[in-house]
Amino acid sequence: MIEAIEYNTERPHLIIPEYGRHIQKMVDQAVAEEDPEKRNKQAKSIIAVMGNLNPHLRDVPDFQHKLWDQLFIISDFKLDVDSPYEKPTPEELYAPPGPLAYPQNHPKYRFYGNNIKRMIDVANSWEDGDKKDGLILTIANHMKKCFLNWNKDTVEDDVIFNHLFELSGGKINLKNSDEDLRDAQKLMKTKKRFSSNNSGGKKNQKNNNRGRKRY
Repeated sequence: MIEAIEYNTERPHLIIPEYGRHIQKMVDQAVAEEDPEKRNKQAKSIIAVMGNLNPHLRDVPDFQHKLWDQLFIISDFKLDVDSPYEKPTPEELYAPPGPLAYPQNHPKYRFYGNNIKRMIDVANSWEDGDKKDGLILTIANHMKKCFLNWNKDTVEDDVIFNHLFELSGGKINLKNSDEDLRDAQKLMKTKKRFSSNNSGGKKNQKNNNRGRKRY
């Protein structure tokens, strides 16, 4: 009996360990089957078992396609069955990924971030109206907040208006407007996680329970 014990280190390597060794043995048996009809039936049965192991993915689009691809991968692409989908190839699976294109933006005012420039471009694409004016004021206030986060000091609204004019390519001009941005203290104000009223209420509740009888 001791000699018949198998250790994982002595067993064949699992190609997709998430499905376990029983699925691997079922796939190996299907690969070794010489009758094409029986082999196709075994493949469909294996697909059904694999689907039962992942019931939370049944509503995912192309779930069956994924299962068939994994079946061929587990068989090391040796399984010859009729698949309802195009069979994957080892070249597609082990192909090195292409280079990832990183954004090569070098903004002049980095403390504003790249999203501000995108928001400004969106504002430029809108038609004139109250909706566009509201978006421009929101962008200007956010720019002021970003400036204060970077500088930790006060900043005049004219500075923000000049930067907005420059970043928008001269399309957004608030230099001579009567608009006032929000106060710096209000922009930098942080909310307290717990208010003092709640803590005081708990203390009063504890004091009121002192005189009560306990049974």
